[in-house]
Amino acid sequence: MTGGEVAGILVAVFWAILVSFLAVVLVRLAQTLRATTKLVADVTEQAVPLLADASATVRSAQTQLDRVDAIATDVQEVTSNASALSTTVASTFGGPLVKVAAFGYGVRRAMSRKSEDAPVPSRRTVVVGRTVPAPRRKKRKG
Repeated sequence: MTGGEVAGILVAVFWAILVSFLAVVLVRLAQTLRATTKLVADVTEQAVPLLADASATVRSAQTQLDRVDAIATDVQEVTSNASALSTTVASTFGGPLVKVAAFGYGVRRAMSRKSEDAPVPSRRTVVVGRTVPAPRRKKRKG
């Protein structure tokens, strides 16, 4: 055998080993691609119902938000009506109530002046944790 023939045999063996190695790599790559394809198919089968459920949930949430918006609008209307009613009541009854209170105060003052001859016990008023003396009464010169 000559040196060229030995070199040719070595190159042929090298190519055979390289082709065998590439064949093994390609077989494993094909298995990986099959497993990946199966995994993607399984994920797709599970994802489609999940997406349908998510879509239904979003629609339900939108419906609930619409209801909450309607309730908030009604509450705002009730609040404005209550404010208007409060203003009306205050303007209708406020003046006469102030007059009645003033009249009551005047009657009380007049009654207290009549009974000035009787001794008045000292009264103290409690205001936020403090004791405040009762107001002093002026003595009439008679």
